Amino acid sequence: MIVKNPKFEISAVSPKQYPKNNLPEIVLVGKSNVGKSSFINTMINRKKLARTSSEPGKTRQINFYNIDDSFYFVDLPGYGYSKMSKKEQELVGKFIEEYLFNRKEIAFIIFLVDIRHNPTKNDKLMYNYIISSKTPCMILANKADKIAITKVDNSVKSLQKQLNPIGDIPTLPFSSERKTYQDEVWKIIDDYIN
Repeated sequence: MIVKNPKFEISAVSPKQYPKNNLPEIVLVGKSNVGKSSFINTMINRKKLARTSSEPGKTRQINFYNIDDSFYFVDLPGYGYSKMSKKEQELVGKFIEEYLFNRKEIAFIIFLVDIRHNPTKNDKLMYNYIISSKTPCMILANKADKIAITKVDNSVKSLQKQLNPIGDIPTLPFSSERKTYQDEVWKIIDDYIN
């Protein structure tokens, strides 16, 4: 897909702030620092539309990126970041839950995990949460550039076995550095935005 005019639209913390134009939403979920902003920038071929931070846990709102007025990439706050106070974590958890379970425009969820590590307890909780929302989804094994190319396939299989042993959810590698897996991801997204 060639993206011509992507733009950041709004950071929201409550439903009244969400966009009202009924475009399909492709939602990015994952722990802090898993690379959701880099994923967006890579997919739309821009360097800095989605702000990346060296400090994990920076995103505290739901960020809506309007992609050519045809759909949104929606970046949810990362979870599992210990420097957030308990109260902040509860507050963020609450509006993530409210969004995931009540937002009618959600067309597809992309669940990002780090290809180098086994899924954490929080990853497994989030995965179960996504499944219980009954929204179509995929697992994206991100940061594939951080391991040898020869190990990518086995790492993806291992992640799938741990999270989705029946194998009914697409599980793909991704790397913002190598930019080699974009086409496969776009093919899947296309099915849900058209």
